[in-house]
Amino acid sequence: MSTRILGIDVGSFQICAVIAEQNDDGIKIIGIGTEKAQGIKKGAINNIELAAKSIKNALIEAQKVAGTHYERVVVSISGKYTKSVNSSGVVNIPNHEIGIKEIERAMQMADHNAETSPEYEKLHVLPYNFKVDGQEFIEDPIGMNGTRLEVQTHIISIQKSQLSNLRKAVNLAGVQVDNVVLSGYASAIATLTKDEKELGVALIDMGGETCNMVVHAGNSLRYNSYLHVGSANITIDLSMALHTPLPKAEEIKLEYGKLVNKSVDLIELPRLGDEQKTHEVSLDVISNVISARAEETVMVLANMLEDSGYKDLVGAGIVLTGGMTKLDGLKDLASAIFDNMPVRIARPKEMDGLYEILRDPANSCAIGLCMYGAGEFTPYEIDSEKKMRYKGELRSKPKANFNIFEEEKKEKFEVKKQDKDDFEEGIELVNVDINLEQTNNKNELANIADISKQEKKPSALKKFWHSMTQLF
Repeated sequence: MSTRILGIDVGSFQICAVIAEQNDDGIKIIGIGTEKAQGIKKGAINNIELAAKSIKNALIEAQKVAGTHYERVVVSISGKYTKSVNSSGVVNIPNHEIGIKEIERAMQMADHNAETSPEYEKLHVLPYNFKVDGQEFIEDPIGMNGTRLEVQTHIISIQKSQLSNLRKAVNLAGVQVDNVVLSGYASAIATLTKDEKELGVALIDMGGETCNMVVHAGNSLRYNSYLHVGSANITIDLSMALHTPLPKAEEIKLEYGKLVNKSVDLIELPRLGDEQKTHEVSLDVISNVISARAEETVMVLANMLEDSGYKDLVGAGIVLTGGMTKLDGLKDLASAIFDNMPVRIARPKEMDGLYEILRDPANSCAIGLCMYGAGEFTPYEIDSEKKMRYKGELRSKPKANFNIFEEEKKEKFEVKKQDKDDFEEGIELVNVDINLEQTNNKNELANIADISKQEKKPSALKKFWHSMTQLF
């Protein structure tokens, strides 16, 4: 049986809708739709109707390509209005064995203990360390024996108004949201390898108008941040420096997007305000403008990581993804600015489906949303809908529910059977007590006692009532 999942990356520059099909063999990408974002600026919705229209157009296109509908919807949200806090929770284990319920209780306790503003709503509660009876660095406590479970969590909260506006825009587009996921978290799911997560890595999704950074170490996210600069800023810089319209500047960026270009070749560009007139610009000038903005952006990101206090955790280095990573020379620039740390330009993980979608780093977030909907997230999590999530839940839940149903049915049958036996025995004992009070005839009492001990048969009951009537 297959499930179709719709991932909607609500970006500031572009809306990307991806439909994936999940079955026993894995995940397959079957459709994509993109639309220029309207009503969204720097990671925030400023016009719900325009945003809804953009989302709907991207969705219609994705459905046309996939040729099918969807059953589960996961939507991204920018990290612009997020806050993060670490919190811990401790619970006792009465039966000395740790299961999903015990882990959920510990995470809920951490959630309860977290100090968050009333204007913010929790988006993700992500455990990064477990302790069992004081033993630290437990990777997965499930099935372990102990009397005390402690969990340390990274909790990501989002401004309630921003989350509400996103839900309204998506609902207005005719879509019912199942989960909302931090965009950097989704991109990490789509791009990071198991070894990178284990060693610790900083993932930066460099989009059109924003950059989202997360630090993933061990089992979970440890840090997340946001920068309101993206590749669209390069377009604006080119338009201003070259005195040419924005659409032409975007075209130049895509065609000549190199950080190092010493060519003195000239190209003709239309003038801003009077497109009938043209002027010549050197490719070297274009390269310098692009390089200056890219260098400034990466330097700010490097300072963000330095100030976070988590730089020492990123043993695997830096992973860059998103549309801005298509700039030629960005990898070498980032490596130099990040103190010669290893830098990798990441595309979504290999899987079945449309090849051109999987090879484009701009689609990392949307594909990560589909993977999240298919169960590819951190081992344990309390999601945006306040539900406990864990790996393997989609496969194990139906079986578990069936077993619970069978056990409950069996218990009800046994209870009814026991109640029936108790009721029949009660009738016999009550009748015996009544006759003990109303007669002193030892022979009759002996007969009654003998009858009450007989095996329950229809004829025995008649004989018993017959003896009772003879006494009166």
